[in-house]
Amino acid sequence: MPSTLTDLAPMLPEIWLAAMACVVLVADVYAGRGRITVAYLLAQLSLLGALWLLLRDRSAVPVSLFDGAFLRDELADLLKLFVLALTAAAFAYARGYLRDRGLERGEYFTLGLFGVLGMMVLISAGSLLTLYLGLELLALSLYAMVALHRDSLEASEAAMKYFVLGALASGMALYGISLLYGVTGTLGLDEVARAAAADGADPVMLLALAFVVVGVAFKLGAVPFHMWIPDVYHGAPAAVALYVGAAPKIAGFALAMRLLVEGLGGLQGQWADMLTVLAVLSLAVGNVVAIAQTNIKRMLGYSTISHMGFLLLGLLAGTRDGYGAAMFYALTYALMAAGAFGVVAVMSRGCEAERLDDYRGLNARNPWLAFLMLVLMFSMAGVPPTVGFYAKLTVLKAVIDVGALWLAVLAVIFSVIGAFYYLRVVKLMYFDEPPQEAPVHAGLEAGTVLSVNGLAVLGLGILPGALLALCLQAVG
Repeated sequence: MPSTLTDLAPMLPEIWLAAMACVVLVADVYAGRGRITVAYLLAQLSLLGALWLLLRDRSAVPVSLFDGAFLRDELADLLKLFVLALTAAAFAYARGYLRDRGLERGEYFTLGLFGVLGMMVLISAGSLLTLYLGLELLALSLYAMVALHRDSLEASEAAMKYFVLGALASGMALYGISLLYGVTGTLGLDEVARAAAADGADPVMLLALAFVVVGVAFKLGAVPFHMWIPDVYHGAPAAVALYVGAAPKIAGFALAMRLLVEGLGGLQGQWADMLTVLAVLSLAVGNVVAIAQTNIKRMLGYSTISHMGFLLLGLLAGTRDGYGAAMFYALTYALMAAGAFGVVAVMSRGCEAERLDDYRGLNARNPWLAFLMLVLMFSMAGVPPTVGFYAKLTVLKAVIDVGALWLAVLAVIFSVIGAFYYLRVVKLMYFDEPPQEAPVHAGLEAGTVLSVNGLAVLGLGILPGALLALCLQAVG
């Protein structure tokens, strides 16, 4: 048990973030008219400080605290690095949107920081207890963020749907966790793993696995536990949809890795079959239904569902290459989603740019913004040389290597179908007449971050080796 601050060094980023979230909350109360600026700057300082502490204490040797309840390893460090960076980008995109919408309150940044804290606790969970603690801290923050615009009927409805469905999924996951505890007599994931390997045929453990998979599938948004995604993305303000659609997907991947791979790896044969069904349904429903959408946030919601299908393909492969490919996919998808929703947030400054028709002729109004959106759409569709192409390729290779050629073929077919709705956005931006001639201004800060985001998607597609090597090393 840690007794000094030095002993607690591996979890200093979490301690710092928890303290700063409280500081932002209190400062927002007394900041007066400049409250959103104060909250924003303190929130970015909080993320920057956590990032510095994370990089300062990096080590190739895994560390555990509190009898293994908190883990600090290469997997945790890399996932946290992306969570912090993408959240900082999301805050930068959201600042102007919140000001223009009259949502000049610091709750967005306070809840965002508590959500990041939940993600980081979840990513470092070495116990069923800390896993659930991080999961619920993230979920409660997201419920409140979706309802941030209190005068919006759509936002309130989306928050209520999210809360009810999320509570149901959390209850199922908790029931599965309680069954695991009842069977194994322990909360530690390492001890649960040993029990699963020794007595995986226990019917109670298999029942627990089913409930756990339901919880994981809901958090990832896999079919048939997906209906909250398009409704929440549609109803939430663009700045909130941006936050919900990016970094939490990395936390969802961490949940699957810690709970299924590390905790229930002995039942890999059983949960791989379940993930196969979820992956195929997600690829099919996500790509086909997205074609019918006229709202870009709903389209990106169904796009998320299809991408989670690809992520599940990497997990069900059950190999080091498969886990590494799934991790690479989760990180790069979160990067793409942050950029795409960032464009939506920038376009929604004057009025909500939710309809696909709002993007007609964007190239004439802001050529650079249209180019960045083109890169992001191409990447999501899997067009080379963007990172989305390489991410899909690594997952397909891992699936083929384990002999599941039919899954790879299905994934390619649905990806080709899905390319239609991404290319439709490109067609609208470059070949249609704009509804108005007024130029679109992203602003210096949001424009700079968006440029870095879009160019990173392109750069990682040209030179993906370093990040993929880190992912393989982290899961190895």
